[in-house]
Amino acid sequence: MPLFVVPTPIGNLKDITFRAIEVLKTSDLILCEDTRRAIKLLNHYNIKVKMLSYHEHNEKSRLCEILGMLDRGMKVALISDAGTPCISDPGQLLICEAIKAGHEVDALPGPSAILPALVMSGFPSSQFSFLGFLPEEKASRQRFLISLRNLPHTSLFYVAPHKLKRDLEDIIEIWGDRKAALVREISKIHQECLRGFLSDILDGSREVRGEITLVVDGLRDTAIEEEDESWQKVAVNMRKEGMAIKDIAKILSESYGIEKNRIRKFVLGRERMEEGRDESRE
Repeated sequence: MPLFVVPTPIGNLKDITFRAIEVLKTSDLILCEDTRRAIKLLNHYNIKVKMLSYHEHNEKSRLCEILGMLDRGMKVALISDAGTPCISDPGQLLICEAIKAGHEVDALPGPSAILPALVMSGFPSSQFSFLGFLPEEKASRQRFLISLRNLPHTSLFYVAPHKLKRDLEDIIEIWGDRKAALVREISKIHQECLRGFLSDILDGSREVRGEITLVVDGLRDTAIEEEDESWQKVAVNMRKEGMAIKDIAKILSESYGIEKNRIRKFVLGRERMEEGRDESRE
């Protein structure tokens, strides 16, 4: 019996497939992030199946127990609080280990915020990158954004409301002020799509709440051809964060195609200039 990966509604409870309901109703066990949230969906569709909590804090400790159930031929379904498991939710570890143990994995199609947000944005959708949540630590966040700044196609991020201002500021600093769309509360009562430039969204970021997907336009050919000195601002901020000059030079050289020596000279020259200003004030 395969491990069934079942997407669940991200807002409207009607956004679930007939097959998903059938799989859940006929399962021996349903793995869920939060049993209190899962029970609302199960009660709505009169699904009476045993639940077992499976989340980021216990996914390792529960692994052997769940694999043992699969070994015994039990029908196990994996759901997350909303959307598709593994997409910024627990499940990847279990799926990998189940495959290693020789079990099939059947992933059902279903709800996810990514595709509705992409379509509603109006940006090109033939190619796109889903980048998930940005790293928590600022230096890691900057390195991540720098490494992807030249993507020519549409990019999508998940953003927590209380981190929206932080993430927008970093994206603008490193990627520039591109066209973007903020899509929130997909399939819920207060669904909304805000379109404009990143700076426009930043101006209104204090009022934005709910589940957020940020869609950013790709880098256009004309922008690549223009002389770009934005790396200098990034270098200054990296230095303020305490990063070594050699590391700054390595990262920016790889991401911007600039000679390391040029980057080192810029950072050192700026620091000498700042030191000179401080001495003149004494």
